[in-house]
Amino acid sequence: MLVHRIARPGLAGRYALVRAIGDRMTFKAAAAGFNFSAATAHRWLDASEEARASLSCLFDRSSRPLRSPRQLAAELAEAICRCRRETGWGPRLVGGATGFPHSTVWKVLERAGLWRPPRAEREPARRYERFHQTMARKWAYASPTTPTTTEQTLCHNG
Repeated sequence: MLVHRIARPGLAGRYALVRAIGDRMTFKAAAAGFNFSAATAHRWLDASEEARASLSCLFDRSSRPLRSPRQLAAELAEAICRCRRETGWGPRLVGGATGFPHSTVWKVLERAGLWRPPRAEREPARRYERFHQTMARKWAYASPTTPTTTEQTLCHNG
C-alpha cells in the first residue's frame, strides 16, 4: 500500500525519523525534531524485524478492521441471501421472514452484492423528433425569401 496523498511526512521523512531513532536519539527528541508526536514515532517503529528490514512499516496501513466479531454468522447471512434470491423482497420483508432487523438484512445484502436487484432488460426507447410549430413560424417570419425546408413550406402555404 502506498502513502496516501494527504500524508504529511512522505516516505523520505518517515525514513529519516526512523534513522534518527536508530542513531540512538530518543523517541521524544526525534519526534520533536521532525515535528511529530512520540506516538507517531512509536507507530512506525513498532513493527516486526522483517518489516523494519524491508521498511514496509513506513507505509500507511489499511483502516479496515482485522476482524469483525459482531458480524452475522455465515450460515445466517446465507439464509438471508437465499430468501432474497427466492422471493426478490426488500430488506423489510426479508427481515420479517427471517426474523432479523431490516438494518441487519440490508447490511448482509449489501455485503453480498444483492442490495439492488438487477434491472430488467428493456427495449430501447423510440425517440421521435418533432418540429415545433412556434419555431417554424419564427423561421418563416425571419426569412421572407423562398422557403428552404419543408416545415417552412408548410408555414408559408398554410
